[in-house]
Amino acid sequence: MTCRATRRPTSGAYLECRWERSSSCGVGEHSMAVVEQDYPLGGSPFFQRASFTGNASEYFGIWIVNILLTIVTLGIYSAWAKVRRNRYFYGNTVILDHSFEYHAKGKQILIGRLIVFGVFFVLNVLSHIAPLAVLVIWPVLLVVFPWFLMRGLRFNARVTSYRNVRFDFVGTYGGAFKAIFLGALVTIVSFGLLSPIASRWFYKYIFDNLRYGDRPFSTEPRLGALYEALVTVIAIMIVSIVILGVVSAFAIGFSSNSMGPGMGSLSLWHWMIVLIFPIYLFAGLYYRATVRNIVWSAATVDHRHELRSDLGRRRYAWIAISNVVVTLVTLGLMRPWAAVRMQRFLAEHTAISINGEIGVVFDQIRSTGNAISAEYLDVDGFDFGF
Repeated sequence: MTCRATRRPTSGAYLECRWERSSSCGVGEHSMAVVEQDYPLGGSPFFQRASFTGNASEYFGIWIVNILLTIVTLGIYSAWAKVRRNRYFYGNTVILDHSFEYHAKGKQILIGRLIVFGVFFVLNVLSHIAPLAVLVIWPVLLVVFPWFLMRGLRFNARVTSYRNVRFDFVGTYGGAFKAIFLGALVTIVSFGLLSPIASRWFYKYIFDNLRYGDRPFSTEPRLGALYEALVTVIAIMIVSIVILGVVSAFAIGFSSNSMGPGMGSLSLWHWMIVLIFPIYLFAGLYYRATVRNIVWSAATVDHRHELRSDLGRRRYAWIAISNVVVTLVTLGLMRPWAAVRMQRFLAEHTAISINGEIGVVFDQIRSTGNAISAEYLDVDGFDFGF
């Protein structure tokens, strides 16, 4: 079955997309296919998925050297290891036939980490000298944490470029405080029932303050769609736990007869508790993938170029969980394979629709100047690792 979704003309543009069922995404999930239409203002619509051109064997060489040098230098090299890792992943993430670039320097990352280490070192000393002082300092740190995250987002945006144009992040502390601190608070207080509101706050803070050159990103995810995602996840958890409970009840009755009263039920209740964790983990990953699809598919660049995400939610959960299992079983040696596998999946399910002729659009963006000069980066920011 094929359905047709049509967007109303915006700024003289008209784009029509067909959504088709994809077996790789699972029942009820869809993949995107382009239907080109003529634009009244000239040019033609263009739609393209991103791709990841790296492979596990290449990245393994980078990863193992990073690990060895980090050990030899007692962790100091980890800052430069992050630069090498990000340059590999950014440089192999391609969209519209161009890849991203990562311009951070190891020194900037090291300084940021030393600042964080110094703060926690002082806290540790104070906890032994004046334990009561820590009760005051920790709440202050919780309030300051959004500032660290805001500065980290700005740094990471400014050291990223695409087609020789830098990104930027213009978010404020107030926005970060609402998106992170208040978002976490309302989620906890409501036992997760207000998590869609917190998700909307967080992703709007990220997207609405992101810039490509001087062109703004924005997103308007529907709160109703986010709540639909939450209801689906809650339903998955309830059904899974009910099925697990019924199976456990039968098993307890059987084991009580064979092992004696109390012994079988104790063992099976332990197993039931253990099995609830994967259910919760799967539900969380399912929700995360759904929210990504909703937020990215509601996002635009310069108010006219549309982003899309169509992650297969069960597939995403499977990749995330199996990556962890394989990494643990191989004592970390398959970590490069797992990282490349996830990055490729995310890239291949992310797309952009350009309103206009590609060359003209990016020439116009380049003509307005880069987001931030490289010289300013040397004195402006550090990566605090959050």
